[in-house]
Formats: sequence, C-alpha cells, structure tokens
Amino acid sequence: MKPHIFPIDLDNVDFARLVDRLDAYQSVLYPAESNQGMAIKSMSPDRVWAWLAADGAHACGCVCLARDPAGVAEIKRLYVDPCYRGYGIAAALLDVLEERARALRCPALYLETGVHQPEAIRLYERRGFIRADVFGSYARDPLSIYMTKRLGL
Repeated sequence: MKPHIFPIDLDNVDFARLVDRLDAYQSVLYPAESNQGMAIKSMSPDRVWAWLAADGAHACGCVCLARDPAGVAEIKRLYVDPCYRGYGIAAALLDVLEERARALRCPALYLETGVHQPEAIRLYERRGFIRADVFGSYARDPLSIYMTKRLGL
C-alpha cells in the first residue's frame, strides 16, 4: 500500500481527528505532566507545516515540522492509524518532512518521544536519529527521549 501524502492546513479536520487519537493513545502511556504534545491551537502556520497520509478517502497518518524562533526544527505529531502500521507510512511521512526541512536549510531535526514507545524509537534510529540532550523549551523528563539527526547542510 502506498499512501498519498500531501500538505494540509492546520485546521484540517482529518488532522485534528488523528491528533486526538494520538493524544488518547499517549494519555494511557504517560501522566499528563509528561505529555509534550503540541496543541493544534498553538501551532502557527508560519512556523508549522503539516502533512496527511491518505489511503483513498481515509486519512491514515500525519506529521508536522515545527520551527521555533531560534530556527530549531522539530518533528511533531507523527501518528499512523494502528490499522495502517507496518506499511511504511511513517517513513514516507518522514521523507516528506525531511525534504521540507532541507528546503528550509535546517541543519538538523530534533524530536521528543517517550520511553514507552519502542516502535517509534526503533523507527527514528533506523532513520539515522541519535539520542540527544534536552533541547528547545523542553524540561528534562525521565519519561522522554530526545533525539536529533544532522541533515548534512
């Protein structure tokens, strides 16, 4: 299965639905104080770019690239519907995101994920991400893993 991946506006209803599902999934894994998810309402269209993956009319995944005022580029809100996992959708979403980050001349990508998400950690490691120290506005959290990947610019 090869999904169609396309850029979306931040007010896209399918994106909101997928982010709600991601939040519900993570709320079972982590206490509220360890939830590092960026709320859609706090996303600024001049600093956050979003993509949706769809299988026909069904939205099956999403991802965002957020760039803070200091220029730090971060992966946010990567999620693939459980029914569609194992088909390379997350990797395809990351391909599009990395392409955009390179076009923006971002020297590196950063991300925060949780210790209870080994599949996500393995995906990022396969994609060349390495463990890093806390970055940006994050406060150190023992349930978080911080990672980075140099983009070779």
